[in-house]
Amino acid sequence: MRRWEFVGRTDELNRLLAAVTGEAGRGLFFSGSAGIGKSRLLREGVGELPTDRFAIWSIAASATTAALPFGGLVQVLPAEQPQGLSPAGVLRWALNLLQQQAAGRRIVLAIDDAHLLDPPSAALVHLVARAENATVVGTLRDGEQIPLPIRALWTDDLVEHVELDPMPQAETAGLLAAILGGPVDPGSADRLGRLSSGNPLLLRELVHAASSSAELKQTYGIWKWTGRLELAPNLTDLIDTRVGKLTDGVRAVVELVAFGEPLGLHLLKQAADQADVETAEERGLITVVPHDRRTNVRLAHPLYGEVMRRRCPVSRTRRLQARLAELLEQVGKRRRDDLLRVAVWRLDSGTAQDPALLLDAAVQAFTRYDVPLATRLARAALDADGGFDAAELLATILMFADRPDEAIDVLDAVTPEPGDERRLCRWLTVRGMVSYWGLSRESTVEEIASRVEQLSDSADRARVHAFEAIMRLHRLDTAAAVRLSQRVLDRPAAGVAARELARSTIAYVQAAQGELTRSGTAIAQVHSAAANWRTDMPYLQLALELARGTRLMLTGDLAGIDAIVADEFADLAGEGDFRLGTGYLAILQAYAARLRGQSDAAMRTSLSACAVLATSRVYAGLAQAERAQSAALRGDAAQAAAAMAEADRTHAPGMAVLYPWLEQARGASLAASGDLPGAVKHLGDLVDRLRSDGFAGHEVHVLHDLVRLDQAGMAVGPTCSDGGRRTVAQRLAELSERVDGVLPPLLARHARAAVTDSPTDLLAVADDYAALELTVYAAEATSQAVQRLRQQHSAAANDARERLAGLLGRCDLIRTPALQAGAPVLTEREWQVARLAAHGAPSRAIAERLYLSARTVENHLQRIYAKLGVTGRAELWAALRSIPGHEGSDGG
Repeated sequence: MRRWEFVGRTDELNRLLAAVTGEAGRGLFFSGSAGIGKSRLLREGVGELPTDRFAIWSIAASATTAALPFGGLVQVLPAEQPQGLSPAGVLRWALNLLQQQAAGRRIVLAIDDAHLLDPPSAALVHLVARAENATVVGTLRDGEQIPLPIRALWTDDLVEHVELDPMPQAETAGLLAAILGGPVDPGSADRLGRLSSGNPLLLRELVHAASSSAELKQTYGIWKWTGRLELAPNLTDLIDTRVGKLTDGVRAVVELVAFGEPLGLHLLKQAADQADVETAEERGLITVVPHDRRTNVRLAHPLYGEVMRRRCPVSRTRRLQARLAELLEQVGKRRRDDLLRVAVWRLDSGTAQDPALLLDAAVQAFTRYDVPLATRLARAALDADGGFDAAELLATILMFADRPDEAIDVLDAVTPEPGDERRLCRWLTVRGMVSYWGLSRESTVEEIASRVEQLSDSADRARVHAFEAIMRLHRLDTAAAVRLSQRVLDRPAAGVAARELARSTIAYVQAAQGELTRSGTAIAQVHSAAANWRTDMPYLQLALELARGTRLMLTGDLAGIDAIVADEFADLAGEGDFRLGTGYLAILQAYAARLRGQSDAAMRTSLSACAVLATSRVYAGLAQAERAQSAALRGDAAQAAAAMAEADRTHAPGMAVLYPWLEQARGASLAASGDLPGAVKHLGDLVDRLRSDGFAGHEVHVLHDLVRLDQAGMAVGPTCSDGGRRTVAQRLAELSERVDGVLPPLLARHARAAVTDSPTDLLAVADDYAALELTVYAAEATSQAVQRLRQQHSAAANDARERLAGLLGRCDLIRTPALQAGAPVLTEREWQVARLAAHGAPSRAIAERLYLSARTVENHLQRIYAKLGVTGRAELWAALRSIPGHEGSDGG
């Protein structure tokens, strides 16, 4: 494991630097808890100060020097002090000595742990802070006694005093990525961040503990933590120091909260002595938090709970959990979560005897997409003689836990008796789901279709038909899928879940066919009915998300993607380890980042999706296809090809409906490898296939990929009545009148502008792309305009280059064929000369820097100007910035 890099704290670091370098030169002290990063922040800030302007003394106060006069400044002052001086005289001598050593530079005194300074050192620090040419900065630990001269620094308004907050979650994730040398799964980063409470020291100890126990693993470059925590001795000692010694009563309070948090204050007072509760709060072991008309109690730090739960004997643990369940049962399960909490306490304490309680709790856990907890509860319900209902639920949950073989065994053990139609209906649908998606058995569709006739109840038949319809959709039998779904919707007796599953199927087909408005209406209906289907069929959310995500991607609605990635389902799925849900949302997130030109985020998020879905074949191929697209955007042909190979290996035959995304990614991969003819042919064949399948919503995007490869005039489709074939531009114009939304007409305008070689129209199209945040498309259209303006020797080329440079400046590294096509190729030496000249270096200075003659530099510059189409240095910087990867040295 590498040394921790300094990550985040940008605002705090800037504030520290401003306190030193600003005109006022006012100092700054950071306060905070141990391990929160005060010392590192101070070191980083002081390390950025130029020593030619500042005379810097860094002091680390400690308990060992606190009893010695001037012991805190032993690193600054000489060992021998003048004899016979009064205390005030010693202070003046010390200040004069610092002034002499500063030699006219501004003094910066940086004191770490200033609360440990001895009185004379503290007095000298205060005196330095009052000097006109000096600044004092430092750190203090919360809860410590602060010397009066140090406290007076901010009470006398000589320095600012700022409380350093815990690191935000985003910065915690960045810190984890920096130390591990790669991105971290968002769920893992969130859990580690919450356990550490934003404290870098605790985070370091957690990572060390997780790494030493092999619970932190890397898949597709993404680090993932299992969530199991082995507390290392030094971490336990650290928590012990904070907790301190406890009386029996206070320990009982902390243990109750450890097993029950968030625990209602009224329950805690019934289970423990009120004086002990107050003591625990005063000592900072628990915290009382008002929440939604209830006052809850939590531990002051998540790791306190880890230590207390680990150390509590098994017998006492069970007694405490049973007591918590009794207390909540006595006051009544008033809130939705109360039933789940009681069931878990009963299960963990060994007092769970009510299968109905366990089954209801398992349903509730599954509706919250907490797959591991739902699995435990459902299995306990089955073991407690929960019967068919428990088996059905357990099998469903096992399917989403990537354990389909176990699910089949559970279902086969409860095969319904002849004549029990209700159970047969539910058994058929759940077993069909496991068999089709879990075991990839395509024959399942016919098996279900053949057995539905055994059902006489209209509602039961509708439920089975809804499942058959979505299976047929996934294997690309779209006509039958729509027909069956419509039959379900036309059947008044159909249940809510069956109707909304059928509506989701139709919504997906409508989106693929370009009926995006109707698709949006259907999706809104499914979403609005969620409260009525979530308990019966929580996994219907996946069908809804697939339809909704497909529609948003085809409409180019990146803000809409942001919204669903941030909604309640995303939080629940991530929290509960609902991997199919979190994996699919990560694919959407990567897609949006890619079209915005955020190639780093797109690559990282697509890899995260691949890691999350590594053990499931449902969306694994789709995740790899998005990884290939992200790699192709960066010009990484090797990774794009590797991702496509993985997509082909992991893509399930029963997910054939996803072929447009996979084949579009294959085209991008071919183009990234330099095989433009192969990419063009592949995309042309894909257009024909999409047209045959009626997927106009997808077809417009593939046609646009051909426009991006400068093939707007290419012939596609069948022969027309006049004996010719439509061009890509003509087909896009035709589809722009059939496919809903603002994007298809814009894609058609792009194609038309490319065919007519109109730089003005291309730039107008680029502006409209940029307004939709489609930054990659905007940059490519602008690049095409720049190429044409250069060919026309137009003076407008310089302005267009500036616009292209601005767009590329909003992106991470992107190297698409459209951007590379017109980009000038400079040699490595020409890049060196051009960059130096663009930054204002005269030819003679460039010659000295590169060990060339001034004439050779001028010759290089003339060749550079000719390649870039510029007239001199004034235009050079914009021209270089308009070349993808201009910061590199590989010739662009």
